[in-house]
Amino acid sequence: MSSASHTPNIRQTIIMQSSPVLHTQFLSEVLPQPTLSIPRFEHHPDGFGLNHRRPRISWRFSHPSDAKSEAVNSWVQSAYDIEIRRQGSMYTNSYHVESSESVLVPWPGRALDSAAVAAVRVRSYGGTSGITGWSPWATAEAALLEEGRWSAPPIAPSKKFEKEDTTLRPVRFRKAFSLPQTDVVKARLYITALGLYEVYLNGTRVGDHVLAPGWTSYSHRLAYQMFDVTALLSQGNNVISAEVGEGWYAGLMGIRGGQRFNYGNELALLLQLEVMLDNGEVIVQRTDGTWKCHPSATITSEIYNGERYDMSQEQSGWKLPDFDDASWTSVKLLPMPSAALFASDAEPVRVTQEVKPVSIITSPSGKTIFDFGQNLVGFVRIRKVAPRSEVSIVHAEVLVDGEMGMRPLRAAKCTDTVVTSDTALLGWCPKFTYHGFRYMQLSGWPEGEEPSIEDFTALVIHTDMRRRGWFKCSNPLVNKLHDNIVWGMRGNFVSVPTDCPQRDERLGWTGDIQVFGPTASFLYDTMGILGSWLEDLSAEQMAHEEKIPPLVCPDVMADFWTPTPQAVWHDVTILTPWDLYQSSSDLEVLRRQYPSMVAWLDTAIRRGTDRLWDINIWQLGDWVDPAAPPSEPGNGRTDGVLVADAYLVHITTTMSRVCSALGLEVESKLYALDAIVLKGAFRDKYITPLGNLANFTQAAIALAVQFDLYPGLAQLATARQSLVRLVHKAHYHVSTGFAGTPAILPALTKVGEAPLAYRMLMERHCPSWLYPVTMGATTVWERWDALLPDGSLNPGQMLSFNHYALGAVAAWLHSTVGGISSVDGWRTVVVRPIPGGRIDQAETQFDGPYGRVECKWTVEEDKFKMDLLVPPNSRAQVTLPAAQRAGEEKTVAVGSGSHVFECSYEADEWPPRATLGSYSGPRGTVCGCS
Repeated sequence: MSSASHTPNIRQTIIMQSSPVLHTQFLSEVLPQPTLSIPRFEHHPDGFGLNHRRPRISWRFSHPSDAKSEAVNSWVQSAYDIEIRRQGSMYTNSYHVESSESVLVPWPGRALDSAAVAAVRVRSYGGTSGITGWSPWATAEAALLEEGRWSAPPIAPSKKFEKEDTTLRPVRFRKAFSLPQTDVVKARLYITALGLYEVYLNGTRVGDHVLAPGWTSYSHRLAYQMFDVTALLSQGNNVISAEVGEGWYAGLMGIRGGQRFNYGNELALLLQLEVMLDNGEVIVQRTDGTWKCHPSATITSEIYNGERYDMSQEQSGWKLPDFDDASWTSVKLLPMPSAALFASDAEPVRVTQEVKPVSIITSPSGKTIFDFGQNLVGFVRIRKVAPRSEVSIVHAEVLVDGEMGMRPLRAAKCTDTVVTSDTALLGWCPKFTYHGFRYMQLSGWPEGEEPSIEDFTALVIHTDMRRRGWFKCSNPLVNKLHDNIVWGMRGNFVSVPTDCPQRDERLGWTGDIQVFGPTASFLYDTMGILGSWLEDLSAEQMAHEEKIPPLVCPDVMADFWTPTPQAVWHDVTILTPWDLYQSSSDLEVLRRQYPSMVAWLDTAIRRGTDRLWDINIWQLGDWVDPAAPPSEPGNGRTDGVLVADAYLVHITTTMSRVCSALGLEVESKLYALDAIVLKGAFRDKYITPLGNLANFTQAAIALAVQFDLYPGLAQLATARQSLVRLVHKAHYHVSTGFAGTPAILPALTKVGEAPLAYRMLMERHCPSWLYPVTMGATTVWERWDALLPDGSLNPGQMLSFNHYALGAVAAWLHSTVGGISSVDGWRTVVVRPIPGGRIDQAETQFDGPYGRVECKWTVEEDKFKMDLLVPPNSRAQVTLPAAQRAGEEKTVAVGSGSHVFECSYEADEWPPRATLGSYSGPRGTVCGCS
């Protein structure tokens, strides 16, 4: 049972903080016990700035040093204790709860008020095996929860600093104030902006966030941040200063030229500083009419086009208390945003890594180009810019004939420029833009000075999610593919899940994240960023008269795309919440998104007389099928309506499961019956009695297999034969786009053709997963052939070299090659490795809600050996390869602890024998695999 619906039996004890903790139940602690992590609140990264009155509590388990001890094996929690110490109280509240739940358990005490602080720790009882030690203390501090606590109005410049209808010049704001000659006990800064901000107290940068407050659907939801600034304040004179750039709020966004001012045409700041003194007095500073503003020395700063900084426009000392701001301009007050202000559970965007160039290249035309060796997302820091110079850096992902490949960027300039005055500038980098690049072209470097690798550093940025999934195997090309998928995810999770980070797009396309969601949630803890993004999605959907979700979220394409329901893309409303639930057991994400799900499935989808999709609705379908013309990525081999109908059956079945999880049994049965009817309609429309599918393509058959659309074993056998024939006929090349790619290898595996799935994975010629790797890719491409074998660019416009959708294959790597997966929030680990492709070793780790799962297997001649580590309070269902081959599908249930498995192993023929004749691939290679 999920913790969200669990009603525990709670016994409360109130004790003095200085007294020992007493419990009526005593269990021996002689035997080794699991160690508990620091508790976590909701899906918040650190518990500071919670937007929850009663935040749910989770803790993970790890094994003691003696991981094979009897006490840890099959360890299951029977009860737990929670202690809560509230700031300012002399008492500790202790709660004893009889429950096996350790993930998102209910907050047992009194609800939190705004700015309330509580320390929390937990310990667990292991039935008759003993009691753990206490976890470390975790601090929960609430943000501004009560209506009216946020009293700061937005302020904007009282006059324009630029011409009308052009990019907005960044603005600086400041306010000097004085504090009494007494100690500051606590100070909290609450801040957001209509635009992007950086904020300072007495000249010191507050926080390490980048591109704050992030991108939300500003018409509906506006995030704010909360900072502890106690140490930055002084007795006497102080100053708050901030700089605001247009960012996503007012900047140029969209496709085909995009448009400016999607949400507003004025930059504004909202800020509230609450200072508690040791005498109990609380002083509040907020944005109001007493602030002053001035244009920034950053002349322009745009997401797509980059930033220009002019040192001659700088006003030294503007961040310090003694600066004379007499020449600065007054501000005006704006109405409070209609959007809901909220403190997000999502991690902020941060600089997470620094990368140095690996080489300096002189291009055939004489340009100086730096190669960072990795296609990454962020910006470049210049160590020192010489006096009286204008230095520009242009960013690109690829080189073409030794020159910067700019065509894939379309209209985006991706150029940062810094102009210095009579003094050098140290450590400069842009503030309110970012780029996707591997290469940087430098111009304007002073004559007579040679730039060096040490002069430049790439700062990698992304939403700072917790990494939790790892995979590696004995095949280095497959490992590189997986690394590329991870890098692609990092670069595209910048506040929202974007399609690409480099060109004039960078939008939250719904279809991309729908297919990549299971992979994303294995590699990183995505509950914060995707949970927030789904709230934006449902807000925009429910505001639409026909309840059609946006195609991109946040939606900046309303003027370009007439709202039309789309399968696969808009199915994100149901499938991504379900994916998040399966990876976390959090019913709240389903409960919160339920109205959006129902509105999409019951209202927005346009149906024909058979209740499948209306055949007159054009569908994006199996987008970027490799056979589609470069100028028509949607014109592939698989019928878009068939794809839509297959997905409709799938989401209806999923909706039945959603309702069942929420305890809505009547609704669950109705959707289950509807799924049966739709499945029958699909079979009548597309599947012959012998099992042949009307659309004879890899994508169509793979989707029908994955979604259980074949009526019986005989028809499924036909599907197997058809899929085998298509894969051989394609010479093991991938023939699928966005919709079919996540399904093709799982479908082959499902029908007993895992060797053929491995053969497709190992193909190196285009189109295949490993072809980009052999071409030097360090991220996943948007097109299978974005770079042609001769090194030239694909002629199409859609030409991103960092696009995660086709990286959805990693879900198969994790579950089939690595061997681990789960469908109940990782309480039960499904262990079912299927070796193949001459991979003789694989290792997968997942640091999940209950703790770390480790699965490592090796094949030596005719023996398969596997080491498995299962965290306490969870279990595993293990199916070994020998059982799979024998057709027994014998599953072994094990509890927590360290386990070793062995079985006989007979390798499949490699490479699998073709049945449609031999194939000599490009360059005379027999099969293109190893």
